[in-house]
Amino acid sequence: MSSLSISTATAFSLYSKPFLSLQSPPHQAKLFSLRFHHLRFQGNHGVVMKKNRRGFGAVCYSTPLTPQNLQWVCTVSSAVLMLSRGTAAQKSFLVPFFALQAPTSIISWIKGEYGAWTAFLALLVRLFFFIPGELELPFVALLLVIVAPYQVMNLRGTQMGAIVSLLIAGYLAFQHFSRAGSLQRAFNQGSVVASLAIICITAVSCLLFI
Repeated sequence: MSSLSISTATAFSLYSKPFLSLQSPPHQAKLFSLRFHHLRFQGNHGVVMKKNRRGFGAVCYSTPLTPQNLQWVCTVSSAVLMLSRGTAAQKSFLVPFFALQAPTSIISWIKGEYGAWTAFLALLVRLFFFIPGELELPFVALLLVIVAPYQVMNLRGTQMGAIVSLLIAGYLAFQHFSRAGSLQRAFNQGSVVASLAIICITAVSCLLFI
């Protein structure tokens, strides 16, 4: 009887060794569990993939409102407002606004060699050919950034520059909506683009001031 039990235990140990050899070592099993129970794939487009008990799920996140991103919003909105015709506001105020709120990369490009050549060629075209009024403001903004003294450009990124930009944006918004007559007319088909651009400029100026 004892020999039978010994042989049974030996056989069980022999048959169990292949199955035990297929198991992963403790540190590999721990790494495996860490990878699949707390797995995250993060991309560059604001989506994070998480695995939970029910499977994978997408979690979206928003890009932070950094001052650089807000400056790009101001620049695009200013350019759209310069080229739009659906507003009665005085667009010449957009030129100093652009100089104060444009991103540093754009200001560096304008003050560099490429910006000087662009201004030179635009001036030659302006002398010998007709340029529509909507294209004169970007040209004037280009020249203003090039010839502006450093004391004026040092206002960029300061509290005083934010205050001046906010005053300009508020004045443009007052002119636009007061001369439109009513809020409904300000969002008609011909002026909705200008209204949205002015709202973006005013909102971003408030955020930069805060």
